[in-house]
Amino acid sequence: MKNEDVMNIAKKRGFLWSSFEIYSGVAGFFDYGPLGAILKNKIMNKWRDFYLVGEGYYEIESPTIMPQEALKASGHVDHFNDPMTECKECLEVFRADHIIKEVIESEVEGLENQELTNILSEKQIRCPRCGGHLTHVWSYNLMFQTLIGAKGKKTGYMRPETAQGIFISFKRLLRFYRGKLPFGVVQLGKAYRNEISPRQGVIRLREFTQAEAEIFVDPENKSHPRFKEIENHVLTLYPADIQEKEGEPIRITAQKAVSKGLVSSEILTYQLCLADNFMEELGIPQDVIRFRQHLKTEMAHYAIDCWDVEIHTDRYGWIEVIGIADRTDFDLKSHSEFSKEDLRVFIEYDQPTIVKKLVVKPDMKKFGPLFKGDAPRIMNFLKKTDPETILNAFEKENVYNMEIEGETFHLTPDLLSFEEAEETVRGEKIYPHVIEPSYGIDRITYSVLLHCFQQDDDRNILHLPTDIAPVGVNVFPLVNKDDLILASEHVRADLRAEGIIAELDTSGTIGRRYARSDEIGTPFAVTIDHQTLEDKTVTIRERDSQKQVRLPVVKIPSTINALLTKKKEFSELEARS
Repeated sequence: MKNEDVMNIAKKRGFLWSSFEIYSGVAGFFDYGPLGAILKNKIMNKWRDFYLVGEGYYEIESPTIMPQEALKASGHVDHFNDPMTECKECLEVFRADHIIKEVIESEVEGLENQELTNILSEKQIRCPRCGGHLTHVWSYNLMFQTLIGAKGKKTGYMRPETAQGIFISFKRLLRFYRGKLPFGVVQLGKAYRNEISPRQGVIRLREFTQAEAEIFVDPENKSHPRFKEIENHVLTLYPADIQEKEGEPIRITAQKAVSKGLVSSEILTYQLCLADNFMEELGIPQDVIRFRQHLKTEMAHYAIDCWDVEIHTDRYGWIEVIGIADRTDFDLKSHSEFSKEDLRVFIEYDQPTIVKKLVVKPDMKKFGPLFKGDAPRIMNFLKKTDPETILNAFEKENVYNMEIEGETFHLTPDLLSFEEAEETVRGEKIYPHVIEPSYGIDRITYSVLLHCFQQDDDRNILHLPTDIAPVGVNVFPLVNKDDLILASEHVRADLRAEGIIAELDTSGTIGRRYARSDEIGTPFAVTIDHQTLEDKTVTIRERDSQKQVRLPVVKIPSTINALLTKKKEFSELEARS
């Protein structure tokens, strides 16, 4: 199987290793070896090119440990749960919806625990490990809990996503962006989820890397100024209604997807196209990519539209690698409520309007002596209270009971008067909506390795794009002789001086060295031979075509740099040789 071949090479060549191997390993953790770490970082830097350079967003970095109150506000403390079941015989625990899906081959994510329990019973689904009986399904919170401080009095959690760090810093970010919408903020970093039973290699990790953008927009304007650039971009969409009918995904342009209402807004569709372009630049073919809309049972309660970018794999089927959602105003509203901070944005009207409004005025001659030191608090509360609410209370009960910080104050009609006043309104305060593309970097890295890998007879080739290949060029002396090795070392030094990751390999025959180079995805090889010593020229070999051209040594660093950054094609060198 392709997955096994890729993972064997990844382990052998230093891309991916199981963590803690000398201690028998721990499920859900992987090490990135020397080549894997470079590949992953290059993928993240390409993502930065898309979102920081291309879209003009800025990046922040927030702590990976968060206090409980922050994650209580976000809903993670109460709702970030997965359905769990346990085998009564071997006592192994499993994620119930995954076991059920494997057996009945139907999506059950989002069903209530009792519904999942019923399916386990009706379908007589047994433990996949020992065949034993499975228990009822219960909820299990996925966050890693910790204690903050020497005395451990403050509860914290390892962050389950990078997004919350952006929402919590919203007031400062709004000021940084001069109070104007729309704007975007990104964060790349580690997130943590204590998965129940991770059995899918790098697909389901307990520690993983996310790259997320939070794009804050006016709820009344979800257009995109650059939509024209992508309106003819063709996407493979799998809308919810077609999934329910067990139909096939459709190919449709971005413009038609919006006009037909398949995707809820221009800005969300723009993000789908951006993700599609990103995956294409990583070398993942179009025929293994689809955009699947969340079903009603899957959709988060705060989202109005959500699409997963899915990649097809030979072992795991379709896997989600990117989630792109319209999160509405849930996050900012929730943090505003819990923190008592105003996280709204002032939206100025094109033209000011004059409105008449009812105003409540306290009788200060009675108010001050009656409430004494509490008077300022009550006055401040009154400013935020709808006068109609007070009037209605007076009409029904002849008293308005005001609760402030656990204390109740009784206001009677003789303490307040009401009058109508005119006010010039220049705008309004609103909670922005949030468009969120969330990239799973580890799953994307796995997908790149899987779909760039090819076997050609007995030759393994990793067709990595030139700008993300871990090693840019290998330098080979044709034979293992001192003068050729010395010349090769000089070429390697010149390449590294140009900022290129270049390696020197003198082990084995030249054919074996080419094979090793192809297997790790190195796009170019420079061979130094006896002619090099005579005329100062070398051979450049391209990995994919295996074609070669000869160039002067002095041109090698600049030429390789141009090839790796895609400023020049190898075919141009062939034409000149």
